[in-house]
Amino acid sequence: MSKTIIPYARQSISEQDIQAVTEVLRSDWLTQGPAIERFERTVAGYCGVKHAVAVNSATSALHIACLAAGLGPGDLAWTSPNTFVASANCAIYCGGRPDFVDIDPGTYNMSVADLEEKLLAADKAGRLPRIIIPVHFAGQSCDMQRIAELARRYRITVIEDASHAVGGRYQAMAIGNCKFSDMAIFSFHPVKIITTGEGGMVLTNRDDFREKLIRLRSHGITRDPAFMTGESHGGWYYQQIELGFNYRMTDLQAALGNSQLKRLDAFVERRRVLADRYDQAFASLPIGIPARTTSADSAWHLYVIQVDQRRAGISRKGMFDALRAAGILVNVHYLPVHLQPYYHGLGFKRGDFPAAEQYYEQAISLPMYPGLSDKEQKLIIREIRGILEG
Repeated sequence: MSKTIIPYARQSISEQDIQAVTEVLRSDWLTQGPAIERFERTVAGYCGVKHAVAVNSATSALHIACLAAGLGPGDLAWTSPNTFVASANCAIYCGGRPDFVDIDPGTYNMSVADLEEKLLAADKAGRLPRIIIPVHFAGQSCDMQRIAELARRYRITVIEDASHAVGGRYQAMAIGNCKFSDMAIFSFHPVKIITTGEGGMVLTNRDDFREKLIRLRSHGITRDPAFMTGESHGGWYYQQIELGFNYRMTDLQAALGNSQLKRLDAFVERRRVLADRYDQAFASLPIGIPARTTSADSAWHLYVIQVDQRRAGISRKGMFDALRAAGILVNVHYLPVHLQPYYHGLGFKRGDFPAAEQYYEQAISLPMYPGLSDKEQKLIIREIRGILEG
C-alpha cells in the first residue's frame, strides 16, 4: 500500500480556471491584451486601491517598485531578514544596499520597536534608508500604521511586500489598499493564495508611480506624446525614454488570475479553518504556534510551528525528518537572508539579527492549502502528537 504524500502547499485549479485560459487561447490576444487590464481593475477594486500594475513575478514587482520610488546607487533599503531573498535583492538590482530590521519573536514580522530604534540611530549618523520594505510574513500584516508614522517622520518611502497576504486584512481593510504605504506587492506563484502560474503585481494610489511602473515593465517604452522628446511621427510611433525591462504578464496568466479571484475569499476562509484547527490541536503541546494580532486577519499563506528542543524533547531537524518520513512534506521558511552566503559577502554575519536567527532554528511550515482535506489534516496532527508523545 502506497504512503499518503501531503505537500506543504499546492495550487487549486478548477474547471472554470481551465476554461478561462482556454478562452484566451482561442482569442486574438495571448499577451498584453484585455485580460490583463481586467485583472488589474478587479484586484484594484477588491483591495480598494487606485492602481494595479501586473507583472511576471513578485520579484519583478519589487524591482520596478524600488526604481519607481527612486532607489539608486548608494541608497539604503531596509527589510526583514525573515523573508525570501527577493525582498532584499531588489535593492541590489537598483544599485542600492539592503539592510535589515530584526523581527518580533511573536508575529515573526518586522519589529516596530527595533525599526524605531534603528531609524533614530541612522538619522543621527546621516544614513537613513530611502525605502522600507515590511514583509507580511505568512499572510499576517505588519503593524503598518506605526510603520507609516515612522516613515512620514523621516520622509521614507514604504513598499509593503504582501506576497504572502493576498486576501488578508489589516484594520478591517483589504491588504493592498496602500493607506499606510506608497506601494504594495502581491505574488501569484502557485504556492500563494491565488495563482497565475507565475506572476506579481504592484498596487499604488499614486498616478506618477503607475505611469513609471507601466513603462518599466515594458522596456521603458511610451506611446504617450506627453512623455516623448520631439513630435510623434504617427500612430505607429513609440520611444524608449528610460531603461526598462520585459516584465510583462500574459493574457493567459491574467485570465487564470481573474478566475482564481472569484474564489479568493473562499480560499482564505478555508485556510483560516485549517489554522484554527491546528491552533486548537496544538494548544496543549510543547510547541509554539503562530501569534495572532487583533488588528490583522491573516491570509494564512503559511502555518509555522516552533520546535523548542528543551520543551519538545526533539530537535527541529528531528521533527522535520520524522514528518517527511511519514509522507508529510513540511518545509522551513526562511533561512534569514543575512545568513545566505551571498550576504556574508556583503558583510552580514551570524548574530546580527538574533530574533530572526532564533526563529529560524525552530521553524517548521506545516501543510496549508485549501485542498488539504480534514482527513489529511487529522493525519498531520496525529503524526505530530505521536512524535511529541512517543
